[in-house]
Amino acid sequence: MGVSDESTVSPTPAADVNVASCPSRLILEHVTSRWGVLVLAALTDGTRRFSELRRTIGGVSEKMLAQTLQTLERDGFVHRLAHPVIPPRVDYSLTPIGEEAARQVWSLARWAESHVTDVMAAQDAYEKAKQDR
Repeated sequence: MGVSDESTVSPTPAADVNVASCPSRLILEHVTSRWGVLVLAALTDGTRRFSELRRTIGGVSEKMLAQTLQTLERDGFVHRLAHPVIPPRVDYSLTPIGEEAARQVWSLARWAESHVTDVMAAQDAYEKAKQDR
C-alpha cells in the first residue's frame, strides 16, 4: 500500500503577523512603508514611468524610489515592463494583488489625511501635559 501525496506534504502553517518569524511581517513592512504606500497609491491611477512616479511622490529620492519599486516588484505587487527602445523606457503598473494592496493602504492614507488635525491636537496636548509635570 503506497503513501498518498497528501501525507508526505507538510501543511503550511497559518500566517500570524504576531509571530516574530512570520513572513507576513515583511510583506506588511513593504506595503506600509512611507514610500511603499505612496508608490502603490500613485499606481492606482494606471501605468507610470519612473520619472512620472518621482514627480508624483514628493520628497522621494531616485535611490529610494528604485529600491521601493524593486521590492514591490519582487513581492508581486508591481509589474515592470522594459521596452526595447532607445532611450530606455520602463513602465510600472500594479498586478492584481498589487491593486488589492493599494486599495487597502490608500484607505489608511486617506484616513490619516482626514484625521491629521485630531492627531496634531493630541500631540500638542500630550506635549503640554508632559511639560506641566
